[in-house]
Amino acid sequence: MNIIEAIILAIIEGLTEFLPVSSTGHMIIASSLMGIQSDEFVKLFTVAIQLGTILSVVVLYFKRFFQSFDFYFKLFVAFVPAVIFGLLFSDKIDALLESPLAVAISLVVGGVILLYADKWFNQGNIDKTNDISYPTAFKIGLYQCIAMIPGVSRSGASIIGGMAQKLTRKAAAEFSFFLAVPTMFGATVKKLYDFFKQGSVLTSEEINILLIGNVVGFIVAIIAIKSFIGFVSKHGFKAFGIYRIIVGGIILALLLSGSNLQVM
Repeated sequence: MNIIEAIILAIIEGLTEFLPVSSTGHMIIASSLMGIQSDEFVKLFTVAIQLGTILSVVVLYFKRFFQSFDFYFKLFVAFVPAVIFGLLFSDKIDALLESPLAVAISLVVGGVILLYADKWFNQGNIDKTNDISYPTAFKIGLYQCIAMIPGVSRSGASIIGGMAQKLTRKAAAEFSFFLAVPTMFGATVKKLYDFFKQGSVLTSEEINILLIGNVVGFIVAIIAIKSFIGFVSKHGFKAFGIYRIIVGGIILALLLSGSNLQVM
């Protein structure tokens, strides 16, 4: 992986991490199209650049993010299911991360769900994240676990989970942003631990690539979050559903035509 490829992936991560379109799925496909060869550093990079994107949440929601201990406890309760499922099914998750077919199918299925999400979950009356109860936080955390399947979208799953628990679109989106911080931080720490545990060492060039990727992801994510909140509050999720179906359909068509999309 070179600097240009890293910047492209960081832009994709920043744009898609908080949108219900699957950042992991997009990075898998982008890596395949660019012919990036899979190695331990590439796998680390695709997770570690999430640190920049979660920092954007802390910066944008600084006052609300440090509002009360009760808020942290609710985030922790919502985070617990991801820890349990991640530890139990880490090997199967890693295997799915190498499958463009799994990404394509998840994009299409998730797109269909988003087409009807506003109709199915339009009774939200919880407009503030402070009003979320502990049982509700835990249920949203369970929905988030579905996103361990590449192409599902962590933000999409947790937002739909929030709306299913009577949160408004805006409140569900914001809680999804907050929940991303412990989830993505935990995933990054685990990936770094596994990387060094097996004896791998970061070169100076790889450290520079990680730093540049995180800076780019941070800047792009700030723009994406601000734009997304305004858009989804006014227009809902239908446009994202259509986008997912188109992208997933194109990938499926390429795979069925015999195109050899290389995995990460």
